[in-house]
Amino acid sequence: MPASWVKKTAASIAIASALTPWVPAAAQTANIADELRALREELKRQQSMIDQQSAQIEAQQEQIEALKTGLSVPDLSELRGTGLAQTTPTGQPTVFAGPQMPDSPVGEAPPEPEAEVKAAQVEAIPQEQGVLTRPGRIVFEPSLEYTRSSTNRLVFRGIELVPGIQIGVIEASDADRDTVVGTFAGRYGLTSRLEIEGRIPYLYRYDRIEVAQQRDESIVRTIELREKDIGDAEVGIRYQLNSPRGQRPIWVASLRLKSNTGKGPFDVDYDEFGVATGLATGSGFWALQPGISFLLPSDPVVIYGGASYLYHMPEDVNRTVGGAFIGRVDPGDAISANIGFGFALNPRFSYSMGYRHAYLFKTKTEIGGTTQFGNIAQVGSLNLGMSYRLTPKQSINLGFEIGVTSDSPDISITLKIPTSF
Repeated sequence: MPASWVKKTAASIAIASALTPWVPAAAQTANIADELRALREELKRQQSMIDQQSAQIEAQQEQIEALKTGLSVPDLSELRGTGLAQTTPTGQPTVFAGPQMPDSPVGEAPPEPEAEVKAAQVEAIPQEQGVLTRPGRIVFEPSLEYTRSSTNRLVFRGIELVPGIQIGVIEASDADRDTVVGTFAGRYGLTSRLEIEGRIPYLYRYDRIEVAQQRDESIVRTIELREKDIGDAEVGIRYQLNSPRGQRPIWVASLRLKSNTGKGPFDVDYDEFGVATGLATGSGFWALQPGISFLLPSDPVVIYGGASYLYHMPEDVNRTVGGAFIGRVDPGDAISANIGFGFALNPRFSYSMGYRHAYLFKTKTEIGGTTQFGNIAQVGSLNLGMSYRLTPKQSINLGFEIGVTSDSPDISITLKIPTSF
C-alpha cells in the first residue's frame, strides 16, 4: 500500500479526533486501534498480492528464456525455393506465434531434418544429378520408358547426265522403331557421402522398315522385326566429394559398369545378304563410365550439370556375316555432358529443364582382314521433367527427352515411381 495513502488516513483520523472533543478518551483510543488493525490487514492483503504477482512474473520470465533456448527460427536462405518450407492451408508461411502449442498433431508431419544440400533437392531433376541416398535407406525405383525413333532416307546410286536426267537406282527407306523398357532399379546409402545402385532392364522392340527401289520397275519391300529380352544390367557407385558450404556447388563423382547381358548386334541371325533377321536388346560389349556432376542451390532454383566418358571394351567377334569374316570390333567411345535447372513450385510439385549432348566416336571393325571405320554421331536432346510427391517416402516422376539432332531418337518418355524404405 502506498505510504502517502497511509499518511492521509492518519491525518484524517487526527482531524476527526480534534473535531470531537466531547468523545471520551477511551473511546477515541479504541477507534484508533480499530483503524490501525484495519490498516494492517489491508497492508497484509496488498503484500500477498504483490508476492503472487512477483512469482507469476518470474515464472513467465523462465518460460520466455526456455523458449529462446528451445526454439530456433529456421534460416530463410535455407528454405526459400527448396520446396520444403511448411505452409498453412491458405498458402501463407508458418509463423511462430507464441508458447502455446497444439495438444495433438495438425496436418502433415514436417520432413525429417537433413543437411542443407538435401533441403535444396528438387525431385524433378535427373536421378544421377540429385543428392545421395541417406545412410541405411533403400530406394526402390521402378521405371517404364518409351522411345520412338524414325528415319526417312532417299539414296541415288548412279550418274546424273544433266540436271533432271539420272541413270541408276533410286532407293527410299522409311524406318520406324519403337522401344519399351521396363527397369527394376534400386539404390542404397552406405554412408552420408556414398551410395551404390543397380539396374536390370527388360526390353520390347518393334521395327518396321519399308524400302522402295526404282529401277526399270518399282520394287517395295516391308520388313517387320520384333524382339523382347533382358537388356544390359548395370551397377554403379556415387561419392560426394565435398560438404555444402555457402554458395559453392556440391560435387559428386560416379563410376558405372555396364554388362553385356542383353542380346548384342552380333548375337542375332543374319541372312545370306548380311541383313539382320532379329533385333538386339543390348550393346553386346562391356563398358565403364566414370563421371562427375554438380548440384548448386541458387535461390529460387537448383542448377545441375555434369560430364562423363563411356569406354567400350573391344572384343573378338570371330563370326562370318553375309560371307564376310568379322574379327575384332572396337565400339566407339562416347563423351557426354548436360546442364539444367530445377524449380519447386510448392512442397509437392517441382519441374526441371535441361540439355544433354553426346559425341560418339567411330567404331573400328575388322572385316575380311581390313579395318573399317564407322561414322561419328552427335546425339543432342532437350530434357523436361516434373515430379509430384505422393507421400514423404514416395513420389512420381515424369520425364521427356526430345531429340534435336538427326542421330537422336525423336521422343523418349520415362515414368518413375521411387519409393524409400
